[in-house]
Amino acid sequence: MFDIKNITMIYDMEKTEKIYALGGFNLTLPDTGLIGIIGPSGSGKSTLMYCLSTLKKPTDGEILYNGKNLTKLKDAERENLRRKEFGFVFQRHFLVPYMSALDNVTVAAAKGGKDITQRAKELLLSFGLGEREFGKRPAKLSGGQRQRTAIARAMINSPRVLFADEPTAALDHENAFAVMDILKDYAKKNLVLIITHDRSILDGADSVIEMWDGKISAVNGGEEDL
Repeated sequence: MFDIKNITMIYDMEKTEKIYALGGFNLTLPDTGLIGIIGPSGSGKSTLMYCLSTLKKPTDGEILYNGKNLTKLKDAERENLRRKEFGFVFQRHFLVPYMSALDNVTVAAAKGGKDITQRAKELLLSFGLGEREFGKRPAKLSGGQRQRTAIARAMINSPRVLFADEPTAALDHENAFAVMDILKDYAKKNLVLIITHDRSILDGADSVIEMWDGKISAVNGGEEDL
C-alpha cells in the first residue's frame, strides 16, 4: 500500500540551523495489519505519520500510495484522499463540545442520511457505548468513552488507513487496552498505524518500527531497506 523511497524532512530554523526530522530511508508498508511506530520524542515518528497522511510534504523523496505519488498531489487532491481513504485518531479526542456523541460521529461522514446514522450507532454500540450515551455531550462522557467516540468518528467513512497518534496516552490501563482491541480488530481488513511511547500496548502488533534521530533503527516484522 505504502512504498516510501528515500524520504527526508528538513526544517530550517531561522535560516541558521537545519533540523533533519527524517534523515532519508526506504520503507514498505502492507495493505492490512497493525503497525506500531515507537521512539523517543524528536525521533521523527510523528513527522513520518504526517507525511504519510499528506498533512505535511517531505523535503525530498517519494511516498507512493497504491502506486500514486502523494508528494505530487495538489492541495485539493490531498484533501480528497484524506476524506475518502484516511482516518485520524489523536491523543486528545477533539470532539465538538456542544454536539452529542452520535452527532460527533455523523458530522465527519462524507455522506449523510439514515444509513450513516445507523452505522454511527452500530460503531458506538460495538465500542461499548450504550444508547443512553448517544445523546450525551463529551463533558458527560468518561475519558474512555470520549476516546472511543473519537475512534468511531475516524471509522465512519470506513478508511483504508487509520492513523493513530498516541491514542491511549490519556487513558487508564483498562481503557487503553479496550481501545487497542478495537484498533486490532479494524486492522484485520485495513491498515492501522499507531504512534506511541508505550511498547506494552503493541503486544500482538503485526510489525513494530523503531525510530531514532529521524531514521529507522529497527523493524520487527514487515519490510524495510535502511
